[in-house]
Amino acid sequence: MRAGITAFSCGVILLYSVGTIPALPWLVSGIAVVWGVAWFTSRALIARIGVLAGWLLLGLAWSGGWSQERLATVLPAALEGRELTVLGHLCELPAPGSYHSVRFSLCVQQWGASVSPKPEVLPPRLRLAWYGDDATLNLPHQLQLTVVLKQPHGSLNPAGFRYQSWLFRHGYGATGTVRSVAAAPQLECDLKCRFHRWRGGIARALGAALEPGDYRRLAKALLLGDRGELTPADWQVLEATGTIHLVAISGLHLGLIAAAVGLLVRWLLLALPLHWLSPRQHRLLVAASVASASLAYSLLAGFTVPTRRALIMVLVGCWFLVRVRQTGLWLAWVIALGLVLLQDPFSPLDRGFWLSFSAVAVLILVFARRQRPPGVLTALVLAQVAVFFILWPVLLWLGASPSLVGMAANLVAIPWLSLVVMPALLFLGLALWLFPVSAGWAVEGIDAVLMPLWLTLESMADWPVPDLPEVGWPGALGLAAVVLVCLLLPERRLRLAGGLIMVVSVAAGAWSGPSNNRRVAMPEVWIWDVGQGLSVLVRHQDQALLYDTGPATPSGLSAVDSVVLPSLRRLGVSRLNRLLLSHGDSDHAGGLPQLFAGIEVASVYSGEPARVARRLPPAAPAVQHCEVGQVWQVGELEVAFWRAPGELAGNDASCVATVSWQGQQVVLPGDITAEVEAHWLAQGGPAPAQWRAVVAPHHGSRTSSGPEWVRALAPELVVFSAGYRHRFGHPHPLVETRYREVGSRVLNTAHHGAVTIRFSASGPVVEFQRAEAPFWLRQQL
Repeated sequence: MRAGITAFSCGVILLYSVGTIPALPWLVSGIAVVWGVAWFTSRALIARIGVLAGWLLLGLAWSGGWSQERLATVLPAALEGRELTVLGHLCELPAPGSYHSVRFSLCVQQWGASVSPKPEVLPPRLRLAWYGDDATLNLPHQLQLTVVLKQPHGSLNPAGFRYQSWLFRHGYGATGTVRSVAAAPQLECDLKCRFHRWRGGIARALGAALEPGDYRRLAKALLLGDRGELTPADWQVLEATGTIHLVAISGLHLGLIAAAVGLLVRWLLLALPLHWLSPRQHRLLVAASVASASLAYSLLAGFTVPTRRALIMVLVGCWFLVRVRQTGLWLAWVIALGLVLLQDPFSPLDRGFWLSFSAVAVLILVFARRQRPPGVLTALVLAQVAVFFILWPVLLWLGASPSLVGMAANLVAIPWLSLVVMPALLFLGLALWLFPVSAGWAVEGIDAVLMPLWLTLESMADWPVPDLPEVGWPGALGLAAVVLVCLLLPERRLRLAGGLIMVVSVAAGAWSGPSNNRRVAMPEVWIWDVGQGLSVLVRHQDQALLYDTGPATPSGLSAVDSVVLPSLRRLGVSRLNRLLLSHGDSDHAGGLPQLFAGIEVASVYSGEPARVARRLPPAAPAVQHCEVGQVWQVGELEVAFWRAPGELAGNDASCVATVSWQGQQVVLPGDITAEVEAHWLAQGGPAPAQWRAVVAPHHGSRTSSGPEWVRALAPELVVFSAGYRHRFGHPHPLVETRYREVGSRVLNTAHHGAVTIRFSASGPVVEFQRAEAPFWLRQQL
């Protein structure tokens, strides 16, 4: 059984590695063939291999079938940009968003007559944003909306958050904006609708009761999984301390509920006469109580993806408790893995899936074979050390990395949350719900237990602890293996010695000073996919220049956090020799505090130095003026600069950069308009080149890329850095036509993702991220 479940699980996971959905008829035929061979062969080894291969193909077919069905419900392109009427109910708690918007999920029950002709399959779930003065969190539960939708889309870069993957994973067939809202009480409310209405009522009542509290945002996140009101500053603290998992209702929270209920019921049962219950009945009652309490809390928390995953693991744990003599921990782990993937074949797209099962596996490895259980403090330290080091390679594979602050923060936060915060929150939250008159002292009690936790996390987030050394995948795997061996050694002194050596080695590497950038043999230009904005990396050898940083929102969200810094880390860039900000607009110079907090920057230049300087942190280098005739070397690349003379501001103040190497050239013009383009051409324009690429000025706006500019440069490649179906409508069709008429190859980051230009002696190689993307990200190509 264990081998079959493991093979099925591997098949489900395999789909997201092969990058395409195999034809289901071929998979079904393959299953029939291999199981037929296993049935009729007389060789035991071949039969076993055939059976396992069949389970593997079954898992692949299972995830492939569900993925095909989900892709079939994506909004048809013909309906994008049109005003449509849709009716449905809220299937998540509304939350405040950027630009004073309200964001919510709608479970569609009916499409209006405006959807005509009506396709056979339409999205069952929408992710919507409501802008304007009328936007409110107090939405009716059942709604009739006028919306403007577009297909699921997100930025695509070497690393960073992939919004489109998140949308696919959670079943959103479209995103869009709301034009009008009306209640729709006439809609029938099924069981799912009633569940969300019940939970929404509890959330509103509890939120109103918690309103006077200083830590109400954190309380709602921990009690209900409602994280919508957490601010960007809150998320920065949680991310810096590695404690985001504390506000995701998952294994830790359900584990605490299960442990508390299990201990309480066991204590009550032990008070009964011994002859009333057999040992098996005793275990059944404890398991049933734990399962019921965990299910109730999962429903209260919204029955989200991580909550369902944790519930399955708790239920398997209950089964293990009942059958304690018939099974082992590893079989329970394998069964939980198989059930999670059976219930939700999209789980491998979640980072939490990998971290949850990896962490449980680590704890089984460390504690299962111990003859005597360690003390509480010893167990906590062992668990944190084991998870920290052994999950290091897993985190690197997922595009993240552990931090020393995170390990220390979790050593403090997990016991306090487990022993104080969650019991108090559950008791006081129940009192608030059942007895509203208790609001005064209950809110004060909630603040009293949350204040030490949050103040400690805020303090630790500011600790000047350096990043861990970049050990790479082999190094992290080696560290994990050594730590595991040390933890499993029977002799305590050997374990302590090994652990001390590991700590000293990591600390020495962390404080050894900044590492050099990873060397690249040939010059590269990366045009990041940052939506409606611009950011470009130019690098060669161990030198790196960043041209612009992309957009940022007033709420603090920025392309620096979501795209630039993760992608730089993935490429091995730990230091920017120069930062060049074309001008001071927020779509080109956003997220500067986050950039300087995340990477060393040696020097800063701009076409608007005074305007940019106001956005920089105090410790940043002075911003120098972009001067005509300046030439820098980035490795063997030559980067020349030009700026229109005079007291210009805004787009026309952009610093133009020309990147050249052996007759190959990339022009980065910022947001200059056609008037400044003509001025530059009159002064000579770019140096002659055998091959030229241009990042279109001002994202392809009609006010730029004038006919003279396009004819004079006649680039072999033009790249538009624009947002997908953005309200500005960039690039303008007329501009795109101009470039095509001179023979330019046209790429758009909105459709192609990040674009890479690699220079070589035989000519440049142009690649884009969406060409190699997995199947669920290739929709718009």
